[in-house]
Amino acid sequence: MDIALYIIFGISVVALAVLFFFVLKGAKKKTGGFQKEIKAPKVKKPEKSREEKAREKAELKAAMKVKRAEWKAEDKIFDDKCKANIVEFKKEVKEKKPRYLELKKAYHETVKSKKNDQAIIDEYVAYSKEYERLLQKLRIEKDRISLIKKVDRWSKRGGKLRREIFVKRQYYYLVAPYTILFFIFTVLPVLMSLVLSFTNFNLLEFPDWVGWDNYMQLFVNDKVFIIALRNTALLAVVTGPLSYIMAFVFAWLINELKPLLRSFMTLIFYAPSISGNVYLIWKLIFSSDIYGYANAYLIQFGIIDEPITWLQDSTYIIWILIIVQLWLSLGVSFLSFIAGLQSVDRIYYEAGAIDGIKNRWQELWYITLPQMKSQLLFGAVMQITSSLSVAAVSINIAGFPSIEYAGHTIITHLMDFGNLRMEMGYASAIATILFIIMIVANMLVRKILRRIGS
Repeated sequence: MDIALYIIFGISVVALAVLFFFVLKGAKKKTGGFQKEIKAPKVKKPEKSREEKAREKAELKAAMKVKRAEWKAEDKIFDDKCKANIVEFKKEVKEKKPRYLELKKAYHETVKSKKNDQAIIDEYVAYSKEYERLLQKLRIEKDRISLIKKVDRWSKRGGKLRREIFVKRQYYYLVAPYTILFFIFTVLPVLMSLVLSFTNFNLLEFPDWVGWDNYMQLFVNDKVFIIALRNTALLAVVTGPLSYIMAFVFAWLINELKPLLRSFMTLIFYAPSISGNVYLIWKLIFSSDIYGYANAYLIQFGIIDEPITWLQDSTYIIWILIIVQLWLSLGVSFLSFIAGLQSVDRIYYEAGAIDGIKNRWQELWYITLPQMKSQLLFGAVMQITSSLSVAAVSINIAGFPSIEYAGHTIITHLMDFGNLRMEMGYASAIATILFIIMIVANMLVRKILRRIGS
């Protein structure tokens, strides 16, 4: 068993090293220097004073008010004219309808009896054309004052965004069901949680407004929250960037393989993130007796003399959680990187080689990464979310609560107050803090990703 493990580990290391070597060596070197695009410096316009801005704003509001009044008067004249035409056309239709029905009846009787009276047929055809033309005019006038036409006029008089929304309204109709559900089940609960964070709410009584007391309690008196905040920050700082880099590097290496082998390797690397009861294996590896794999190998190599209580010692728990989280981190972001690398057009690499791209690193920085910024942003958001919301790993490996709260995170603290103690106001305050941390982290990552390729 031990020999088999050593062989598998050695083969894996050698295969990754060889693959990495061939990927870096794969690009052909071209002569010539790669020059960055030099942009002309922007000339700053002189800033206007506050009084000038206020005066321009007031003038713009006055002009818009006058223009709206003109539009309103024009619309009233137009609508009145259309309504008068509708009344007139309805009157004509009412007058001509009996004669039309009479000729129609005579025409059908003629056709049915096979007499083919040409005079009746000609009169019916001429009169029906005139009658249909009158009905068409009536429909046109009704359409001119319909709601759609009014919205069309309103959109034309607005900005570019308003006009674009009206022109592409069919797409918004299709998106509307999802938008409504997203607002009801995502946006609305977030807003409600933000409001409840300023209350004392236990699900049985009406919420009691307490203001900033929950937040003061969190940062002043709740020592466990400070521990959870520190553990979450450590997990996010270590596992977030490392897992993000690992996901991209492995995706970059696997992308160079042949299609069949690439699919197999993608499955191998993605499999840990969808494993079911994988925590049992890690608990077996870090078991506190001599039968745990970690203790057995360390004793065998003479590094330790007695078993280490891995999951009962607060010193080791957080580092074990980091190892397990990293092992599980090649998930959706890894797949998005694979898809992004596959979508980069090979023409860009050929053009870059002509322009002076000398090696794979320049090719990666100036061509590959800028072409897959959307996938990079998606992967960053997913990794930030997963690294800041570690809970299942901590509960299954370290227990709930863990020894001396060594594996306690913000999510487990939230579960403690929300699911067990039913203190929803306090739990909402914890959730709000986590939400703000995620927003700030996402904004920082967006700012960093904008510099790619520069």
